[in-house]
Amino acid sequence: MKKTIVTLAVAGAVGLSGIFGGVVEAASISSLKDQQNQIEKEKSELSSTINDADQQINGLIEQQSEVKKEMTRIDFAIGDTHKKISEKTAELEETKAEITRLQEEIRVTKERIEKRNELLKERARNYQETGGMVSYLDVLMGSHNFSDFIDRASAVATIMKADQDILKQHEADKKSLEENQAKLEEELASVQTILADLEKMNQQLNAQRAEKDRLLASLEQQEDEIHEHKMELQEEAQLLAAQSAAIQKAIALEQKRQEEAAAAAAASAAAAAASAATAAANNNSGSGNGGGNSTPSQTTAPVSSGAFTLPANGTFTSGFAPRWGSFHYGIDIANRASGVPIWAAADGVVIQSYYSSSYGNVVFIAHSVNGQTYTTVSAHMEARFVSSGAVVKKGQQIGIMGNTGDSTGKHLHFELHRGEWNGSKSNAINPVGIVPMP
Repeated sequence: MKKTIVTLAVAGAVGLSGIFGGVVEAASISSLKDQQNQIEKEKSELSSTINDADQQINGLIEQQSEVKKEMTRIDFAIGDTHKKISEKTAELEETKAEITRLQEEIRVTKERIEKRNELLKERARNYQETGGMVSYLDVLMGSHNFSDFIDRASAVATIMKADQDILKQHEADKKSLEENQAKLEEELASVQTILADLEKMNQQLNAQRAEKDRLLASLEQQEDEIHEHKMELQEEAQLLAAQSAAIQKAIALEQKRQEEAAAAAAASAAAAAASAATAAANNNSGSGNGGGNSTPSQTTAPVSSGAFTLPANGTFTSGFAPRWGSFHYGIDIANRASGVPIWAAADGVVIQSYYSSSYGNVVFIAHSVNGQTYTTVSAHMEARFVSSGAVVKKGQQIGIMGNTGDSTGKHLHFELHRGEWNGSKSNAINPVGIVPMP
């Protein structure tokens, strides 16, 4: 048995201490009614706890709804950021393409500038060698006639203008080159900055999304835990309801016993009176015998000596001791054979017979031994042969050994509690030495 099932309120169960063999010996009808009232109180408290669990579940569902809305907003923001990143990436590629184009223009411009530099250097050498404007005067003075002079003057003016145009274009190209380079550097830096900001925003949004994922997972886990707790509370409520029914049965049995006892007492008194009258008559007549035969009561032979009997045949595999990081509040008896019977360890009343997610097929039985109440738990059975509220005898088969619930192999998990069973198993005692073992 690896884990504990729901906290079971069986305080009233142990009050069935007198119902074994159909007779209530230790509990009066009044005390049974008191115990039933206590169970009803516990049921009311349990109902309130279930309502609290419902409120917690609803609160967690609302929180999950808000988180999901926020996640939706973040998802849209991430999608928008991805779109902007794609746009800026495309813009960056366009800018790079433009940079490539301008770089080609810059290269051509540099070549032109270089050629002009060579031309200007040549012009400078000519100026140095010829004295600059003197050479142009020589050209003009060398005219043969006025028409030739006009032609030469026009040619000199054209050359001088060309020189000026070269200088202007040279300066314009240099300026354009500087402006284009500065513009490209600015555009490239701007796009890279925007892209870096978008990437950072994307990382932040993804981090927020991951945090919301973790929060949602935590809320869902809390909801699952509360749902599980609620199911345990509902199971406990069912057990309490079964216990209440068992108490009602105990009261009816006690009333019947009292009626039968009163009738028996009246019959005994009448018989005694009749016997006394007969004896007096015989004494007066001086005749008759004074003897009679008694009929011994018939009892069922116990399966084994003592109040308890062996709950099952098999191999003792695990005791009442620490195990697997927790405490094993019972003993395990294993048997690989098929159809291994499970027996009631003592006379008692079945508190509950049902299927539990942890105990599997399980039967809780209340017993009274020499004025002391006990509760036994027989778990992991393949099948159950008794129902809640049934009166059982020691050695009566209550089921078949199995491997149901939280079990790792075919065996009987058997617990013995001095008094009531509870979730903390504070009343659990070692069955060894009290209940016969294989």
